[in-house]
Amino acid sequence: MNLFKISIANIKEKKLNSFLSALLLSLGIGMISLLLLLNQQLDEQFRKNIKGIDMVVGAKGSPLQLILSSIYQIDAPTGNVPLAEVDALRKNPFVKTVIPLSMGDNYQGFRILGTTPKYIEHYKVKVAEGHVYNASMEVTLGSKVARVSGLKIGDTFASSHGLDGEGDVHGDRKYKVTGIFQPSGSVVDQLILTRLSSIWDIHDHEEPADEKHDHAEEHASDEPDEAGRDVTSALIQFRNPMGLMTIPRQINQNTSMQAALPSIEINRLFSLLGVGIETLRAIAIIIITIAGISVFVSLYNSLKERKYEMALMLSLGATRTFLFLMLLIEGLFLAIIGFFAGIILSRVGLWFFSKAAEQDFHYSVGKFALLPEEIYLLFAALAVGAIAAALPSAGIYRLNISRTLAEE
Repeated sequence: MNLFKISIANIKEKKLNSFLSALLLSLGIGMISLLLLLNQQLDEQFRKNIKGIDMVVGAKGSPLQLILSSIYQIDAPTGNVPLAEVDALRKNPFVKTVIPLSMGDNYQGFRILGTTPKYIEHYKVKVAEGHVYNASMEVTLGSKVARVSGLKIGDTFASSHGLDGEGDVHGDRKYKVTGIFQPSGSVVDQLILTRLSSIWDIHDHEEPADEKHDHAEEHASDEPDEAGRDVTSALIQFRNPMGLMTIPRQINQNTSMQAALPSIEINRLFSLLGVGIETLRAIAIIIITIAGISVFVSLYNSLKERKYEMALMLSLGATRTFLFLMLLIEGLFLAIIGFFAGIILSRVGLWFFSKAAEQDFHYSVGKFALLPEEIYLLFAALAVGAIAAALPSAGIYRLNISRTLAEE
């Protein structure tokens, strides 16, 4: 007698019970697997993009909103601040780098970001085609922007006001594509980068064209400085920890700007998300426990219904250990089915989440590889299946052969 064949035949015979047990297991495992995938990939995206950024300065408002808009480009800015105040930070001995940012327009939902070459250096992105912009109204595209929009080197386009792709089109001035960045896995992939002067020029309708051109030339340097100009925010890197201890308070108390610390705000965000994640994980564990109970009840009822069959097999030479293992394999087999179905379910869920994130924020979370933590999930599923099957299966050792056969 083949243990596996008999066990599979028994599972097929109880299709409804087997399906319910496997379904509950797959739902629980799928939820935990999806949470692991999202937590790992979101954490990776968030940590990667804030690396090397100690502080963000911008208009007063929500610190988290300032971080999300300036670093991750997934929220509206808090407002504008004078470039002169941002530039003043360069004179502080504790400040190593100041990267001003100016935003407010988009093309097909992709944000156009005015900045300096330091931004490109910070994220270590390289050009795949063409060259980095070197004049006003020239742009270099992130890899995802180029792929989705279809723009190529030499193409021109008009931007739309706002950040959602539904604003008024600036048809009088057009940007020219001079380069496309290589994929970097950073926020740059979904941005259109240009000079600060490009953002000023396209929104400044009062100055003559010649004067605007002069501004573009003046801001060709790494560190622009123009009286009366505004920027949206600036990314700051300190030389040493003393900057972190003194500068944020000075900015918040003595200037019209606010200082937000990315590490603190992102940890706060993840702690808020963590409450929801832990709740979902607890629900998933409850579902897995119910699945284990379902396997237990199924095999217990099966043992009661098949007592005569078991007694007959024992009288024909089968050992009690053989029958115990047969029922144990049924539980393990259901656990394996539930695990792989759950893994597939989590990948389907991740695919839908990735599509939504891609559409709304242009972020991709599409890594479907098996995580090391999911191996532990397999062992957990096998443990649930084994325990749920072993408890009722132990009744095999108490089965009275002659009495059971006589009752039938």
